[in-house]
Amino acid sequence: MKSYKDLSPSLRTIMTPGPVEVDPRVLRAMSYPILGQFDPEFTELMNETMEMLRDVFQTKNQWAFPIDGTSRSGIEAVLVSVIEPGDKVLVPIYGRFGNLLVEISERCGAEVVLLEREWGTVFDPEEIIAAIHREKPSIVAIVHGETSTGCIQPFDGIGAACREVDALLVVDAVATIGGVPVKTDEWQLDAVIGGTQKCLSVPSGMSPITYNERVEAKVMRRKTIERGLREKGSAVSARKPVASNYFDLGQLQDYWSPKRLNHHTEATSMLYALREGLRLVLQEGLEERYRRHQRHEAALVAGLKAMGLSLYGNPDCKLTVVTCIHIPDGIAGESVRSMLLNSFGIEIASSFGPLKGQIWRIGTMGFSCNQKNVLHVLGALEAVLLWHGADITVGKALQAALTLYARKEEELPC
Repeated sequence: MKSYKDLSPSLRTIMTPGPVEVDPRVLRAMSYPILGQFDPEFTELMNETMEMLRDVFQTKNQWAFPIDGTSRSGIEAVLVSVIEPGDKVLVPIYGRFGNLLVEISERCGAEVVLLEREWGTVFDPEEIIAAIHREKPSIVAIVHGETSTGCIQPFDGIGAACREVDALLVVDAVATIGGVPVKTDEWQLDAVIGGTQKCLSVPSGMSPITYNERVEAKVMRRKTIERGLREKGSAVSARKPVASNYFDLGQLQDYWSPKRLNHHTEATSMLYALREGLRLVLQEGLEERYRRHQRHEAALVAGLKAMGLSLYGNPDCKLTVVTCIHIPDGIAGESVRSMLLNSFGIEIASSFGPLKGQIWRIGTMGFSCNQKNVLHVLGALEAVLLWHGADITVGKALQAALTLYARKEEELPC
């Protein structure tokens, strides 16, 4: 019989837009003993996780809990639960993941209205507000931070405009939660989806979400108790039920509420990881965490520019936690990435769609966002580009980053 060697993954410096390196304290939490999902000790951990999610999402919403699955599971859970066939959904697209919102909405039977901008730019909020008033959609679905282009969409006035036409505003904050401000209540966001594997520095496998009473009202109109759990008087909606059992927010609410109505077997170790990751975020402090991400992004950008590399995208809408770089003319982008990985143990990302082969993407997210990693990637990238014959400025990148690190925090660019 074939034998297999011990599992021993290589140690990497992961500087992609996700996944990122995981804090050892989170990995330690995942090793703890398993508890039953209705053990009072475990349900108290569930309650604490909900409390911490409210703080991180900056909301007073009752509902803030994780969906078991990767970040896409949270997006799908929200959209499949709020979109009824025939609903009009407005989707402003400025990168790959706006297109994902379109695809999921279409699969839910929505009438999708598109707004599109050139990749590398974002919308003036007034463009979106005008479309909201013109189209009067049931739902507006927008990506907050596009990792495919390294851009971030401002939300000034969009939430208020949605309230004026009674539209729900659903926001994909997978790339931003825990690294960039996401002000759920202040911005009047109705549902927000996060991810674990980016700025929260938890392994992929859960998608924290939050939503308000406006979303809950629509969910409850379609509420149906699972057939095998129904008792006399159980809710059975006359409307078309949510197409997915697993992603039905109405059923998941009962699981995460004091009812503890059985829905699925909770991913125990992942909940431990999320709880510890959230605890570390709040221990650091949200504002301090945002400043840390800004500081290391600024050092990385200073080094890249000193090397003579040019950044992709409009700098006015740059996403703090992802930096996109034009691949120099004549340089094989995948060869550079391969040498960084094999010779230095560093992983950066390529891109996809119209940007495939055009840019590299470097993430400065969560636990990966630190001075050692930034200096490591700058030094290694300079060496690898020289090896490939790139026309770059030698010896300036690390000095530029070190100069920035030597400056006081209040002197740093915002």
